[in-house]
Amino acid sequence: MSILDFTSKSKEELFILLKSRPDGLRKEEVDFLQKTFGLNEVKTKENNFFTILLRQFKSAFFYLLFIAGIISLFLNQKIEGLLIFIFAFINVTIGFFLEYQAQRAADTLKKYFTKQVKVIRSGEKINIDSRYLVPGDIVILEAGDIVPADLRLLESHGLMVDESVLTGESQPVNKTSEELSSVKSIFEAQNIIFSGTAVVSGEAQGIVINTGSQTELGKMAQLSSNIIRPSIYEKELADFSRLIFIIVLTTIFLIFILNIIFQKQTNLISFIIFCVALIVGLIPEALPVVVSVSLSRGALKLIKKKVIVKRLSSIEDLGDMEILCTDKTGTLTENKLRIEQIIAPKENKILLYFLLASPLARKEKSTNPLDETVLEALSSFHLNKALEDITVLFSLPFDFTRLRSSALIKTPEGENILIVRGTADSILPLCRQTELNESLEQSAEKIKNIESQQGQRVIVLAYKNFNQNQYSVSDEKDLTFLGYLSFSDPLKTTAPETIKLAKKLNVKIKILTGDSKEVAGKIAYDVGLITDINQVILGSELDNLDEENLFKKCEAFSVFARVSPETKLKIIKSLQKKYEVGFLGEGVNDALALKMAHVGIAVKEATDVSREAADILLLDTDLKVIIEGIREGRVIFANINKYIRCALSSNFGNFYSIAIMSLILPFLPMLPPQILLENILSDIPLLTIANDSVDLKELRKPKMYALSKTFPFILILAFISSAFDFIFLAIFHKESQTLLQTSWFTLSLLTEILLIFSVRTRHIFFKAAKPSNGLLLASLGVFLITFLLPLSSLGQNLFSFTPLSWHSLLIILGLSCAYLTTNEIAKFLYFRYH
Repeated sequence: MSILDFTSKSKEELFILLKSRPDGLRKEEVDFLQKTFGLNEVKTKENNFFTILLRQFKSAFFYLLFIAGIISLFLNQKIEGLLIFIFAFINVTIGFFLEYQAQRAADTLKKYFTKQVKVIRSGEKINIDSRYLVPGDIVILEAGDIVPADLRLLESHGLMVDESVLTGESQPVNKTSEELSSVKSIFEAQNIIFSGTAVVSGEAQGIVINTGSQTELGKMAQLSSNIIRPSIYEKELADFSRLIFIIVLTTIFLIFILNIIFQKQTNLISFIIFCVALIVGLIPEALPVVVSVSLSRGALKLIKKKVIVKRLSSIEDLGDMEILCTDKTGTLTENKLRIEQIIAPKENKILLYFLLASPLARKEKSTNPLDETVLEALSSFHLNKALEDITVLFSLPFDFTRLRSSALIKTPEGENILIVRGTADSILPLCRQTELNESLEQSAEKIKNIESQQGQRVIVLAYKNFNQNQYSVSDEKDLTFLGYLSFSDPLKTTAPETIKLAKKLNVKIKILTGDSKEVAGKIAYDVGLITDINQVILGSELDNLDEENLFKKCEAFSVFARVSPETKLKIIKSLQKKYEVGFLGEGVNDALALKMAHVGIAVKEATDVSREAADILLLDTDLKVIIEGIREGRVIFANINKYIRCALSSNFGNFYSIAIMSLILPFLPMLPPQILLENILSDIPLLTIANDSVDLKELRKPKMYALSKTFPFILILAFISSAFDFIFLAIFHKESQTLLQTSWFTLSLLTEILLIFSVRTRHIFFKAAKPSNGLLLASLGVFLITFLLPLSSLGQNLFSFTPLSWHSLLIILGLSCAYLTTNEIAKFLYFRYH
């Protein structure tokens, strides 16, 4: 039946249709339904073992090599053809292994994004993974939850739902559990809530109608459950690789035509195979794969640092971050609140009144940690029973305009009392007298000192007798001052060190908090974020500024106090005009700011709405975790940048050198198998780059990996490489074909390995951070193969190498050292003046 048919059904009819009951399904019923309907998830196309393997054979480079191998066999060049096939399959194997590892890394990330949902089963309320929901399940929802399936409402209390993901309508929609008639579209289905929509306010109980791909959102295929997608950076690299491919093909075509015109190469077929090998051997065809693998491995490294990326491209955003906006609670402080002082004639009375003005008194869940702290203290006074005996008639929640909350209660004796709690600035002006010996002015001064000197948060309480059963904000006056409580939240021991690391990485930390100016200033001063306790600006001071002055204030200040969710959004928008901005949030009201920021970060305890809006999830609420994540993100791209510089500069230089020398020499400067072997061997150390160490100084500028920044340096290095190739030719041009080819093969590999150690740092190569063990071992292995292969029968018979004399080896080593020195000088001058 259609989902709209459920709108007109009564509760009893719903239970009959879905074979359920008010106390929920039983285990055996759930097991049967799961086998029938499957998991509550939208199936996405997965890359399994075989699809990844097949993709390697669809590469244009594999086709080129395969065709070259067939031509070689057709011309009876069996050894050359066999070698080309071997190299083709080596490339396929390496590509498959790396991509398969990347896929496994992405699969590992998925387990961190399971959603918990509260259901009633066998008469008990339990939390389960939302994937195991089945039609007929009874689901309980509250503000901040993401609806896990299509539900017909059984009960609703003040329920408002954001359906923008489904309908595009930005305004929340009122929902009801009442039966409806003549509903013609999902837009009119007010008693149904749809999978993927968000509960903005209120609470509800609903019965599952559809799950997985049968939900309305599943049918529309708008649920983006696949966490892997190419980033802008990966796309740019893929486009860049294609551009290089076109340039190389054009150059090869011109060289081919010129060789025919000047009849430099007599064996046309061999020259065709040489050209194909040159194209495949010198284009960085693995570049997009290397990027994906680096991102996947980086994601696994971030997991170890308790940072989970929802999509791999978030690593790029994380590394880009220049400003991080965050609250202080839990990030700079321990988020372990304790009551430091209770200033009131009757301690038990102020504790009881404190909780009566909270959601706990209404048997609702409280998101304010202060309430839980006071509840603990209240237990020691054995006043829990008194809390249960009092009825809450009406209440007004805390908001950033009033800076207070209030509740009207009815005592067991039938007396109505209006209780107001909030900041000193919001409560004291409403009071007419005090139960304390000190005056209101003295209390205000003491509170200010507690906040500014001790960094403690102070909550003031006042009350009055009130005869009516409902009240408005205007009734919050002529109150009796009851007293105040001060709360402390100790600084994390790692906080000052984390602020120092952020400064080294050139990441600006900005605290956006609802606390007072004094509390925020004291904590920021203690961790070293500001040098003066008064370097704090209030959210209200930003509200009426024009765009230019707002940006100046947002840029100048690092601490913002008494900030409302709307002002948070203003600050983020303003800073985004110049900077890459990250935002750490967790509440329902933070969802918009999380979406607006370049990088949205949520803690694991955040509401479903915030977790859904965020790009990154923290397993530990600690500023250090985020800063370490930013550092790791930059390390990943610094290492990708090394690969780009090494691969492109050496490949460009060698490509044009070999292409031009084919016009000068009466024979091929390097045979196709030699070109392909050099390509495989030079790639081995480069594949270890992803795990290489990076100098901290090189991580200060997050956008250093941009191709526009890198390409001029690549061209300089390519020019140096070509220059040394022609110096080599000037020295060896009179030597025999096999000696010249072997010597050039040896020189090319040595210089490519040395180039890695040169460009992996801006410093002199021997003063840089120690290379990774993988890079050292891979480089040593390639060095040994380079020198030993020409001496072996394998190298001589298969690759046409010849042993080199000591004289030739010394010249090659001398050229290699001169090449390294020239690169170091060029690098020094480039980074000094560019």
